Amino acid sequence: MRRLLVPLLVILIGAATLWQQQGVDRLPRAEPEAEHRLKGLGLPPEALDTIELIQRDGPFPYRQDGKTFGNREGLLPDEARGYYREYTVPTPGSPDRGARRIVTGGDPPTAWYYTDDHYRSFRPFDPDEESLP
Repeated sequence: MRRLLVPLLVILIGAATLWQQQGVDRLPRAEPEAEHRLKGLGLPPEALDTIELIQRDGPFPYRQDGKTFGNREGLLPDEARGYYREYTVPTPGSPDRGARRIVTGGDPPTAWYYTDDHYRSFRPFDPDEESLP
């Protein structure tokens, strides 16, 4: 019985990972003009899909999306617990959620931050910014 448990767990974990990734692959693709604008803000094209989901309040492809971000690193301005929420920006080819995230502040969001190094650094951005730097 124990000999079957480990392979069964491996299969279940693999299936769950594949199921999550398929949810990401079904996201609508952003308009080319909007993708160009985000590149000007220093964001990857996949960030637009995440921004649109945040602004629509989901549904999100990862169960962790929309959960409270604790700011334990102390890199964002101090706010009350629950102010910040985190969302995954998919990384093409990554077998997991990858390191890219958008963290928002407020409900509805009034502060927006992007990290591509799993919370070691953040860049503020405005998803409504029309001009390129």
